[in-house]
Amino acid sequence: MRYIIFTFIVFFALRLISLSYSIRNEKHIRKKGAVQYGKFNSLLLTLAHIAFYFSALYEAYISETDFNALSMWGVGVMTFAYAMLFYVIYKLHDVWTVKLYIVPNHRIERSFLFRKVRHPNYYLNIIPELIGVSLLCNAWYTVAVGLPLYGCLLAIRIRQEENAMKALWKQE
Repeated sequence: MRYIIFTFIVFFALRLISLSYSIRNEKHIRKKGAVQYGKFNSLLLTLAHIAFYFSALYEAYISETDFNALSMWGVGVMTFAYAMLFYVIYKLHDVWTVKLYIVPNHRIERSFLFRKVRHPNYYLNIIPELIGVSLLCNAWYTVAVGLPLYGCLLAIRIRQEENAMKALWKQE
């Protein structure tokens, strides 16, 4: 269990670092007149993300899970997910936030990854991250219940983002 907790803390710390970028960027883009969309859904996604992480850890704790081969797979999946997260942050730079903001004269990222995967942060970071933490903790109840619920919130978010950015895509 010790290795699971240690690994969990490392990845959770990385998530907190990404949140610090989000908070910094949010302050800057709000000064530029950014408009937030899907505010309530963003709150629900944040709460669901935290609940998912700690539910997985709690499930590992109550089942006395030891770090095993599935945990190693979880580390691999989470490493991929976090690499994608920080790549997306790098590419979106000053407009990346965990919330849905549109800045006046918002630029559309057209690099290879964004051309091939419409919402790489969701499909290549968040979903693999949740699967990875479930594997790390061998948290089958968490993934069975939490992933479909999170998926519903994420589907709403994607629809909100598509609607918010529709005018930007038409401009190109």
